[in-house]
Amino acid sequence: MLETRLIAGAMSGTSADGVDVAIVRIEGRGQNMAAQLVHWHHRAYPGGLRQAIYEIRLGTPTPLSILAGVGRELTLAHAAAVNEALVAAHLSSDRLAAVAAHGQTLYHDPPDTIQWLDPALLAAEVGAVVVSDFRRADCAVGGQGAPLVPLADFILLRHSQKNRVLLNIGGIANITYLRAGAKLDDLIAFDTGPGNCISDHLSRQFDPHGPGWDVEGHLASRGVPIYPLVQQVLADPYFAKSPPKSTDGPAMVERFTDALTEIGRKFPLENLLRSACLISADTILAAIRQFCKPFPDEIIISGGGTKNLTLMSLLRQPLGEVPIRSSEEVGIPSAAKEAMAFALLGAATLDGIPGNVPAATGARRAVVLGSIMPWRSA
Repeated sequence: MLETRLIAGAMSGTSADGVDVAIVRIEGRGQNMAAQLVHWHHRAYPGGLRQAIYEIRLGTPTPLSILAGVGRELTLAHAAAVNEALVAAHLSSDRLAAVAAHGQTLYHDPPDTIQWLDPALLAAEVGAVVVSDFRRADCAVGGQGAPLVPLADFILLRHSQKNRVLLNIGGIANITYLRAGAKLDDLIAFDTGPGNCISDHLSRQFDPHGPGWDVEGHLASRGVPIYPLVQQVLADPYFAKSPPKSTDGPAMVERFTDALTEIGRKFPLENLLRSACLISADTILAAIRQFCKPFPDEIIISGGGTKNLTLMSLLRQPLGEVPIRSSEEVGIPSAAKEAMAFALLGAATLDGIPGNVPAATGARRAVVLGSIMPWRSA
C-alpha cells in the first residue's frame, strides 16, 4: 500500500497580500506522488504588516528591531492561517505530517535570497513539524533558487499528448513548459518578468489607503498605453536572456520607474496601469513564443493575475485559437496551486528526495530542498 499523509502547504507570494494554505492529501513518493486538495484557506496580512513588507522589499532602511518584529508577525499570520484551515477541515494538527512553508520573500537576487519566517515559532503555534527555507539549497549549488514549482507542475499537470504551458501570474509571472510525454528533466521553467507587481506598486503609490491593487483591472481598462514607456521597459536585457533565469518584484518596479523618470512626464494613473498590463502581457507572450517550442497546445493559467480582466484580455487577443484555460478546469483551484506545490515539495524533503529541477533553476545538480524543524508534543 502506498504511503498517504497530510501536509499543509503555506505560501505568501511576492505580492505580500497574505497567506494561502492548502491542506493536501499526498500519496506516493517522488515523481509518482499524487495529490488531492482537502481544503484551501486564505488569511490576509494586516495592513501595517503588508506596508512594512513592501517598504523592506523596496530597500527602505529598516532597523533590526523592526525586521525581527516583521518576522514574528508574519509567522504568527502563517500559524493562524494553518490553524484556521485545520478547523475548517475538521482536522487536528497531529494529523499533519508537516507544514511546508515558503516564507515571505524579502529579497531575491541569486545567489542571495531571504525568505523570512521563524520555523520554530510556526511549529510551536501549530504543533507540527515545519519544512521551510526552500530556496537556499538550490542557490548553494549554483541555482537561481527559482522557480520551485516545476516539480509540482510535472506531477499535477503533465499530459501524454498535449504540449502545455503552465502560467502563474502573481507579483512575478512564471511559466513551466511541459512537452507532451516529456520527462522531468526535459521541462523548461523560468520567470518571464512582471505579473502584478508594477500594477500593484502604482495602485499603492496613488492610493495608499486603497486595496493595494487595481480591482479586476478596472482602472487599466479605461487607460491607453504609453508606448515610449512600454518600449523602454521591454528593451531591458532580462527579457531576451535565455533561461534559466529568475527575477523579483522590486527589480521589475525599478525598471518601470526608471523608464518613467527618463521620459520626464506625468501621466494619468489609468494610462500607467494600462501600460503595466501591456508590459506583463507582452513579456509573457514573447517568452512563450521564444522559448516554448513547439508552440503549446494550451495554456493553463493560475494566480492573482487571472482576476485582472484587462491583463487577461491582452493575453487572449494575440493567441487566436490557442486556448487559455484556468487551472480550475483541470481540477486545481487557481488560488491553491502554489500552496499545493509547496506541500508536494515538503513531502519530497521529508522523503529525502530532491525537489529542485536543475533544468529550470540552473543548479549544478538536484538537491533536497528546505530545512526541517522538528516538533514533539509534551
